[in-house]
Amino acid sequence: MNSFKLEKYLIKVFEENGMSTFLAENLTLILLFISILLVGRIIFWISRKIIINLFNRIAKRTQSSFDDLLLKNNVPRLLSYIPFLFFVFAYIPNLFESKYINLYIGSKNLIEAVSVVLLLSIIRAVLKALSDYLKTIPALRDKPLDSYLQVIMIFLWFMGVILILSILTGKDVWSFVTALGALSAVLLFVFKDTILGFVASVQIAVNDTVRIGDWISMPNSNADGDVISISLSSVQVQNFDKTITSIPTYKLISDSFINWRGMSESAGRRIKRSLLIKVSSVRFLESDEIQKLNQIDLLTNFLKKRSLEIENANFQKQANKSLLINGRNFTNLGLFRYYTEAYLENHPMVNPEMTIMCRQLAPTAQGIPLEVYVFSKDKEWKNYEHISADIFDHLLASTKYFSLECFELSASFPTNNS
Repeated sequence: MNSFKLEKYLIKVFEENGMSTFLAENLTLILLFISILLVGRIIFWISRKIIINLFNRIAKRTQSSFDDLLLKNNVPRLLSYIPFLFFVFAYIPNLFESKYINLYIGSKNLIEAVSVVLLLSIIRAVLKALSDYLKTIPALRDKPLDSYLQVIMIFLWFMGVILILSILTGKDVWSFVTALGALSAVLLFVFKDTILGFVASVQIAVNDTVRIGDWISMPNSNADGDVISISLSSVQVQNFDKTITSIPTYKLISDSFINWRGMSESAGRRIKRSLLIKVSSVRFLESDEIQKLNQIDLLTNFLKKRSLEIENANFQKQANKSLLINGRNFTNLGLFRYYTEAYLENHPMVNPEMTIMCRQLAPTAQGIPLEVYVFSKDKEWKNYEHISADIFDHLLASTKYFSLECFELSASFPTNNS
């Protein structure tokens, strides 16, 4: 018994029970409408069970993770709406065709519009699953795939909205496209950030400026941490205090920032730090002081060699050594600088293949900066800080052996006059 015969039968039954023809027709229409929705709901429930179970079986039998990602992104659940929409489209508009032509057209257009939304949702879910799958490939793991997905979806939703408007209004698609062309200036203003983000995403990908997992520092945006996602609109950075900073994607092109990837991929992490030596503690060394410093293992060979050079140079110039300022002499700062380099060269956690240097910078009001410039083998943050601290612990403790003093501000306290 088709719906037309069922409708006639129900109207006849209601009329035989004393209802008016108008009331019988409308009550029949409501009952059939509810019945179609209930049957459609049952069809949806059955199709969902079948499709989801089918995907689950396929996922268990295959080694690929793509089908698991389809399940995760609800692709089977969205597909299960298709039989429901086909069933509803086949029966509901026909209920109104003979007596309510506006309801017939409206219900048909509404179901078609919902079908467009469903199709776009399925495409989005499939693309999201594809994006998640591509992220598992090592070569693509650090690429801004989400940005490309968003660009595709913006275009599809743009076309989908035009198609839905065309269905609901009954106008040609090209009339909407023409109208939107006239509003292009407004659209460019509304989607300015999106367009800038898309251009920035392309430049970031092509120039390999930033990857997911890179450590970046952007003081203007209070960002200092690892990049965890790159999308069309923003780049999310998880700071070292576990807070998350969102930076507009186009700012990575327009503003300056530091990417520490080069350091991470290199053979060492730079240690660049200075000791501030008091100027008043720097002086020439007496012979007995040199003999005492000769007991330091790292200086023994150097002192023997350099002492001969100095003695020969002073002898040739007939320097008056009654004053130390005459001729060539050892200074405590110079020997400490050499000792520092020798110590760093023999340090097990300093990379000998990279620069090892201890240099003296221009004197300041706080003293003479003696800068250590080396690279630690271990680049992990915590270990790097420990290595750096160990080096300077040793150097700070070593200054007294060279009769040197480090600068520190003296505290002055007010005195109470009785």
